[in-house]
Amino acid sequence: MRRVLTSALLLLTLTACAGPQVPELSGDLVAHDPAIVVGQNGDPWFVYSTGGAAAHGAIQVRRSDDGIAWEYAGTVWKERPGWIDPAVGPLWAPDLIEHDGTWFMYYAASTFGSNHSAIGLATNTTLDPADPAYEWVDQGPVIESVTSDDFNAIDPGIVVDAAGTPWMSFGSFWSGIRMVEVEWPSGLRADPEAEPLRLADRGTPPNAIEAPAIVEHGGEYFLFVSFDSCCKGLNSTYRIAVGRADTVGGPYVDRDGVPLLNGGGTVLLETEGARIGPGGESASNGYLAYHYYDGDAAGAPRLAISRIDWDSDGWPTIG
Repeated sequence: MRRVLTSALLLLTLTACAGPQVPELSGDLVAHDPAIVVGQNGDPWFVYSTGGAAAHGAIQVRRSDDGIAWEYAGTVWKERPGWIDPAVGPLWAPDLIEHDGTWFMYYAASTFGSNHSAIGLATNTTLDPADPAYEWVDQGPVIESVTSDDFNAIDPGIVVDAAGTPWMSFGSFWSGIRMVEVEWPSGLRADPEAEPLRLADRGTPPNAIEAPAIVEHGGEYFLFVSFDSCCKGLNSTYRIAVGRADTVGGPYVDRDGVPLLNGGGTVLLETEGARIGPGGESASNGYLAYHYYDGDAAGAPRLAISRIDWDSDGWPTIG
């Protein structure tokens, strides 16, 4: 489950056309559960991430003009929305999408290890806290779960299908990854009474799967998920897996044809050398952002961003 973690350092890995590059970053480089927006045509990059101690655990914001030199830009709110239980700790794992000039930020409000959770929504016309128009407007909860539910309403991930319909995948442990249709312009659920679709389930306790992100490529949909456990430093076992489907609602299968609803998932990234427990992913403009724990720095968390490449069979690979 995604949690706030702090670090004085951050690694950003970009895969350029000429091959992998590891630029030296500068500034404030702390992030966890990254929601990345990759700037296009000279626009700035943004990372929104799990909240810290400031502003009652509100989502944090970082900005870069080039994806290398980063600065801390503040938090989403000075006071978070009143509908969120004061007992809830930092807000988690945001995701960002733009529609018709409005930015929609989905985020999780929960406590570690519980499915008494909610996914909230806020809207803005800009991601940049330095813009005079910057103001996140609370739109309330999108979906909630209670202890009697078989799902956990955290870790939102937004995708728009080929017909222009927006969908929100979500989930952590319990019954795995679920999905509901949302609608424009509200960004809220299209049918609050509809049973969430089932996308992925490992099938055996503790069903350690979370952090969904869906990417469309070549008319197909790719569901990225995180397996196993994050947030344990050197003992973290996170790894990123993927499945493919012809429609956004599935069924998703891995490279061997095993359904993700039956425990399938082709692993793309896992612990290797000093890069421990990669996971907590999001996608933007052909890049996948995730965090991991640095074995050369006592398990301190790092943020990585890698280009998504595609092999001859149409499957993603990560630099």
